[in-house]
Amino acid sequence: MAWVVAAVLLVEAVSVVAVNWFLGVVVDRQKMSLAGLDPDVMATSSKIGGVVFGLYFALCALVAVLVAVRDRAPGGFGRVVLVSAAVVHALLGAFAWGLFGAAAFVFMIAVLGLIVLLLMTYDRAAGPQGAVPGGTPGQGAGPAAGPEPGAEPVDGDAPTDRTHEPRDGDGEPQDAVPPQGSAHARVSAPAPTTP
Repeated sequence: MAWVVAAVLLVEAVSVVAVNWFLGVVVDRQKMSLAGLDPDVMATSSKIGGVVFGLYFALCALVAVLVAVRDRAPGGFGRVVLVSAAVVHALLGAFAWGLFGAAAFVFMIAVLGLIVLLLMTYDRAAGPQGAVPGGTPGQGAGPAAGPEPGAEPVDGDAPTDRTHEPRDGDGEPQDAVPPQGSAHARVSAPAPTTP
């Protein structure tokens, strides 16, 4: 899954650089101008913008590759990069519908869905959420399940000795319950009041 997202983002990075560079060359050769802007400035801006966006999408692809290699969710910076990429694709999809038609919109929304799926698939602690529970932590499985506190040990399980752990009320004065045979435990029955 993460490899697919990385490949799509890398192809998108190369495409963005190529398209913007091509537009810059066209503007420069045709000496086009928009609202009186200098054609050289427009051509240079198009090329710089393409390179910046290409590097941004390449960074997003690198984060997706790290997610695939490590088999766990991205860290704080990586998560921010992927969330920002999802937002960018949502905005580009909205603009693409009006400028280029439904096909570009569907592509942008598909990439947005892949990024969101990547963010939702991996658990912060250990790999994909669909991992088998009880495996080795850090190897794509959840934490190993242990017996419930106070439960009877099952055959093969070592009894848990919890005498070293503090319990509620330790270190505080406790009321002692006198044994049944002690003098304090004897309570005399009330004497009848009627003759």
